[in-house]
Amino acid sequence: MKIEIWSDYVCPFCYIGKKQLEQAIQETGFAGQVELVYRSYQLDPTTPVDTNVSTYESLAKKYGMSLEKAKEMTQGVAARAKEVGLDYNFDNLMEENTLKAHRLVKWAEQQGDVTALVEALLFNYFIEAKRIGQDDVLIDIAERVGLNREEVAKVLANDDFNTEVETDIQEGLQLGVRGVPFFVLNRKYGISGAQPQEVFEETLRKVAEEEGLQPGLKMAGSGDGGVCTDDSCKF
Repeated sequence: MKIEIWSDYVCPFCYIGKKQLEQAIQETGFAGQVELVYRSYQLDPTTPVDTNVSTYESLAKKYGMSLEKAKEMTQGVAARAKEVGLDYNFDNLMEENTLKAHRLVKWAEQQGDVTALVEALLFNYFIEAKRIGQDDVLIDIAERVGLNREEVAKVLANDDFNTEVETDIQEGLQLGVRGVPFFVLNRKYGISGAQPQEVFEETLRKVAEEEGLQPGLKMAGSGDGGVCTDDSCKF
């Protein structure tokens, strides 16, 4: 089955939803039978590239509240993140323009699997509080997941893949994406937001039934417990 994920790298619920989906795929036994496709979405494309505004300041301005209220607003999200094993670093987060991060992922798709890059972008932003709107940070992240540093720098230095990012955004709007995360399964079912994991599991099973997919075996016990193969026996 094919699952398209519209998300933004500064959306706290996008990282939470990603973890919930991944866990649901494992729990339902469909790992290896799911193709994940990452689609672009920008929560605020007007954010300056050279911004030095903290997330708390950004939230306070956006919702017309005090900095203290903005901090309180993030506490529930941080608690939700901890439930899926994520320790968000809101105190050090800055607002970021994510266009270059999205362009980088679109370029990386042409090189192969982007799973590690997407995870690294989210981890480096929410856990490490890295400035993922800046070229040097993006280059370092990309290099650590095996991408060529010089080629990444060239991509970030121009406007390559702007069209692909905008196409994703417009296509999402046509499908009804008005916020992220938004998950589309086989272009038939949509899941809006970081829903409870049970919602992901139920929808996965529904699609699998329609497609005639069978879950993989869940192995019981630990180790091999003594096994013989064509080549040898382990006693």
